[in-house]
Amino acid sequence: MRRMRARPATFLLVSLSLAFALAGCGKRETAAEEGIRTRTLLVGNAAEPADLDPHLASILSDQIIVNALFEGLTLLDEKTTNPLPAAAESWRASPDGLVWTFRLRDGLKWSNGEPLVADDFVQSWRRILNPAVAADNAWYLFALKNAEAYNSGKQTDATQLGLAAPDARTVVLTLQRPTPYLPALVSLPAWFPVNPRQLAKFDGMQKRGTAWTRPGNLVGNGAFLLTEWRPNARIVTTKNPHYRDAARNQLERVIFFPIENPEVEEREFRAGQLHVTATLPVTKIASWRAQDPGKLRIDPSSQINFLRFNTTRPPLNDPRVRRALSLAIDRAGIARAVLQGSREPAHAFTPPGTGGYVARASVATNLDEARALLAAAGFPDGRGLPVIDIQCRNDEIMPRLAEALQAMWQRDLGFRTTISQLEQKTWIQNQQSLNYGISTAAWTADFPDPVTFLGMFTSNSAYNWTGWNHPEYEALLKRAESMSVPQERYEVLQEAETLLLRESPVAPIHYGAQTYLIHPAVKGWEPAPLIFRRLQIVELRN
Repeated sequence: MRRMRARPATFLLVSLSLAFALAGCGKRETAAEEGIRTRTLLVGNAAEPADLDPHLASILSDQIIVNALFEGLTLLDEKTTNPLPAAAESWRASPDGLVWTFRLRDGLKWSNGEPLVADDFVQSWRRILNPAVAADNAWYLFALKNAEAYNSGKQTDATQLGLAAPDARTVVLTLQRPTPYLPALVSLPAWFPVNPRQLAKFDGMQKRGTAWTRPGNLVGNGAFLLTEWRPNARIVTTKNPHYRDAARNQLERVIFFPIENPEVEEREFRAGQLHVTATLPVTKIASWRAQDPGKLRIDPSSQINFLRFNTTRPPLNDPRVRRALSLAIDRAGIARAVLQGSREPAHAFTPPGTGGYVARASVATNLDEARALLAAAGFPDGRGLPVIDIQCRNDEIMPRLAEALQAMWQRDLGFRTTISQLEQKTWIQNQQSLNYGISTAAWTADFPDPVTFLGMFTSNSAYNWTGWNHPEYEALLKRAESMSVPQERYEVLQEAETLLLRESPVAPIHYGAQTYLIHPAVKGWEPAPLIFRRLQIVELRN
């Protein structure tokens, strides 16, 4: 899935300074001032989108834009993360939890004015599960009957999927196993409908990367339309008059700026070129706290920042070595010195309070145990350990984390490392292809349940980029899949997390936070632990 905060190729700053200059003579407004007058929200979005196809977009910054253009059966309340009606006005489950019936709102339309009907959802879900599309996010639909078998090619008849549209307003989902969090799950981009007739014009129902996602071609059902996409400059969306709740949308436009460098983004905010930034350099937090705290926001997010270990490469194929490295991390020191107190140290992998689950398993700093594990693995005092490269994204936090880890490991374990700073695309590709030794990583919850974190490390996950595969872990996750009583299911997931931290294919470092700047004229921008938000409920007013 999903959801690493992306940093793209170099951003062309000149586009921002020219984008909203007031024509003619007279007093010049800033872009932010003009935006308030014209109801145009200016948002920093950190990265150039790789894809605006909701079934293929797996990077958080891409999905933020996708959420403005499309809408699923449900959506999640920003503050509570509870599912709310969206395209569906209601839903109910059978007593055994295996059949869910969603009732669509009356009069739904696509952005081109066509009726949006239940069969459009069914065709969309068949599309994302089609092996020919090779969608990384298809696994979000594996709760459906025969979905995993169809996606893997073992089942070739799409009519055998647990999908039905008995009439234009009714969608029936038959599940492979109980999924109590299904109303939250169907809010994700992987479950968004796409217009089958529009995609067919561009051969997009069975192919990736076709032109259907370009301005003028993209037909969605969200609150906004895609009207302009200037690569590495800006993505312009305008109010969709056919959206189900268009009358309540107070914004005429939302413009997303893919600004790579947080320092540049902060300067653009100060210059009145943005209403909201994607982030704020941690080195700037103290000065904003002191000088203009009303514009500074630090919102906790349901995110884990961690290390991936390539468990296929010696000596990282030995769990003792991996656990030793994890035990030697001073997480509190990193949170204090590197992150300026803006994030909490992470001693478990699942952030606290994820759907009511709080991990009991924990990894703490223990240098004596770390050294003993290294000695038992044949590397006393680090002797004999090869130099291993730490790969990190070239943003403003991950290289600083890598430098802190490098210093800790060499000082306390005698373990030497190098650091490679990579662009977003290469950093991800290297993890996907196991072309790394150690890599920084981040994961944000898609929905409020611990399986969104722990499910990453199963053999059928598209995001298990560690090479790790553990039969006992697989069995625990499989067992949890079949359980419908939340507390009983959580107990099994507690066992799984304990095993994960013991085997250490990953090492947690810190939990996430959204640290950013926001103009006081932006109203309705609520803290959102899952980061997705409804831009159609945001207003601009002084």
